[in-house]
Amino acid sequence: MATSAVPAAVDALLAILRAEPALADARIVDGPPSVNLTERHRIYVGWSPGADQAIDIAQDFASAGARTRDESFDIACYAETRAGDKDMALRRTTVFELLAAVEVALRATNDAPTAPTLSGTVQWAHLTAGGLVQEQSDGGALAGLSFTVSCRARI
Repeated sequence: MATSAVPAAVDALLAILRAEPALADARIVDGPPSVNLTERHRIYVGWSPGADQAIDIAQDFASAGARTRDESFDIACYAETRAGDKDMALRRTTVFELLAAVEVALRATNDAPTAPTLSGTVQWAHLTAGGLVQEQSDGGALAGLSFTVSCRARI
C-alpha cells in the first residue's frame, strides 16, 4: 500500500511532457534548475521560482473504516523562454504556447486516453493556476510562467 501517489504521478507527468511532440524543443527538467541554462525553452516539474514547496499535499480518510485515503496535491511547475533579443511580445507568446502544449498533453485523446490520470497514477490531473513574469536584461528578453498541476488520488 502506497503512502502517497506523488512519486509515481510526478514521474508520469515528466514522461507525458517529454513525449509531447509540441514540446520537442523544450527541455523538461525534473526539479530545480541546474547551472546549465543554455536551452532557450524549459519546463520545470516540481519547481517554480519563489514557491515554498515543490508539491503541496493533503490527505484524509476516504471512508469509514480508514482503509483508503484521498490525497490531493498541487505540483509547482514553471515554463520559461529566453532569447538574446529584446522582443518581449515574442517571449510572452512563446511561453503561453509552451503552457498550451502542457495543457494539451494532459487532455485525453485517442492516442493518450490516460493522460488526465497521469497514466493511471491519479484519479485526475489538470492545470489550475498560473502567473506570468517578464524580464529584460543584457542577455535579452525572458518570459516565465509559473503554473500548477492539481491532482486527486485514492491511496
